[in-house]
Amino acid sequence: MSYLNYFLLILFGVLPSVIWLLFYLKRDVHPEPKGMILKIFFYGMLVTIPAIFIEVFILKLTKNLSFLPAFWLSLLNVFLTVALVEELLKFFVVRQKVFNNPALDEPIDAMIYMIVAGLGFAAGENILILFPSKASFFGEIFGISVFRFLGATFLHALASAIVGFFIGLSFFRKTERKKLILTGLFLAVLLHGFYNLLLMSPNLISFPFGIKIKLETGWKISLVALLLGGAATYVSFCFKKLKGFIKLPESN
Repeated sequence: MSYLNYFLLILFGVLPSVIWLLFYLKRDVHPEPKGMILKIFFYGMLVTIPAIFIEVFILKLTKNLSFLPAFWLSLLNVFLTVALVEELLKFFVVRQKVFNNPALDEPIDAMIYMIVAGLGFAAGENILILFPSKASFFGEIFGISVFRFLGATFLHALASAIVGFFIGLSFFRKTERKKLILTGLFLAVLLHGFYNLLLMSPNLISFPFGIKIKLETGWKISLVALLLGGAATYVSFCFKKLKGFIKLPESN
């Protein structure tokens, strides 16, 4: 593989995240320090590495749960092994690097930094997906990048934004902080899990009690679009709600 191909793989892996990042940074009336944005984005990319090892380890463990019906085992892997692990790691980046930083001085900043971490994670994920594909043609790389831009990259931004919204609220309801953050993580995991479930499920889905539903590709795409559209609408509402608060209390 030539240096040009490596450059294209990295460029088109990061580009979807950068486009969404520029879009969401405009939602912040008081821009965050560029150094902090780059730092959180980088750490978001970095945690894709432990995510792989953790997910592979848990998948190996769940193979021992052969007594579980295939349907329930699939749900376990989609929602807990993948969605929960990734949402927790993105939250961990912001929790460790932003919570006690002076840059976090407005409730809306919590959403911004969570989105940055999420988009960094998506960029790392995109690169890891593109490299093994051995995509050698510009069109193929571009096609995968566009698909990821409209799908997984957008999903990571939305799921992280939801967590960020509840983090922002928690600074004003300190006695409920843990409950609010857990609520945000729960909703993010649900969104992430349902997205993966729709994309990964076969056309013929088998449910317990012998129930089977045929889901054509067109319906899958429509349901994914509806899921992401609904989440985007909710995130837009979250931004408007947090914009009503200006400064965070001085002590966290």
